[in-house]
Amino acid sequence: MRQTTNTVLMIRPVSFRMNEQTAVNNYYQKVLEHGNPETVNFKAIQEFDAYVEKLKSVGVNVVVIQDKKEPDTPDSIFPNNWISFHETGDVALYPMFAENRRLERREDILDVLEDKGFEITEIMDYTSAEEDNVYLEGTGSLILDREFNKAYCALSPRADEELFIEFCEDFDMSPIIFEAFQTVNGERKAIYHTNVMMSVAETFAIICADSIDDKKERKMVLENLKADGKEIILITEEQVNNFAGNMLQVRGKEDKRYLIMSDAAFKSLTKTQIDKIEKHCEILHVNLDTIEACGGGSARCMMAEVFLPKVE
Repeated sequence: MRQTTNTVLMIRPVSFRMNEQTAVNNYYQKVLEHGNPETVNFKAIQEFDAYVEKLKSVGVNVVVIQDKKEPDTPDSIFPNNWISFHETGDVALYPMFAENRRLERREDILDVLEDKGFEITEIMDYTSAEEDNVYLEGTGSLILDREFNKAYCALSPRADEELFIEFCEDFDMSPIIFEAFQTVNGERKAIYHTNVMMSVAETFAIICADSIDDKKERKMVLENLKADGKEIILITEEQVNNFAGNMLQVRGKEDKRYLIMSDAAFKSLTKTQIDKIEKHCEILHVNLDTIEACGGGSARCMMAEVFLPKVE
């Protein structure tokens, strides 16, 4: 199995804004001064379009889907939370914490991918768990090491342990379970998505080990990464607040690898960290200031990786 892909799915927003329903446990969201909805959405679209252009300029295949006005989906720009695509031809659909995020799931997106020659064999639908208030928010909650068949998951109100284990059984992956925290007003609170505190690339991993308060769990996570030959690049909680954990490695033209991140994440890195990353691949960074502030997500959240096989 490959860990990186050349194709990503991205959703171009029409009514992006701060989502009140997710702000209850996403402590990265901020209310922008002078941020009326039209201005926020306009800036988000500008950031989105520039991001897509930058990806395309290095040869990443970007499938852009235009969001619709109805239903109202302020977070549609983050498709990786409700869907994932696998080399087996399987597609997974995930149960979402916020009710208005459940409306982001669109079957017509699968039709678009099939029209582009991708093969879908089975849909693994976990969404009925919402009826029991149980959630697992895609590759926000799950960090998949597809090559080594491991899935990392920081448990939170949006990442249920039993459902995570069920996912791992279905996809034949070993579950790596832990808890990760951030300091909010002097209190340690669960980090809402694993992908803000860690990113697993082919030959390295970026992780805020300090967010794993339990020493045994921290050791276990780091040992799993080391066992698979990953160079571990540690980041601080302050860097996590600048979305330095929310990165994704993708393939461009001629299979060249890139680590994608936001300008804020890049600026937060030290020269030593940048040098370590650049030993493995080139860095590509884009301005996502509005999207990060209002959405509480960054570069990785905006891409749903497409690993589906192509129809011969």
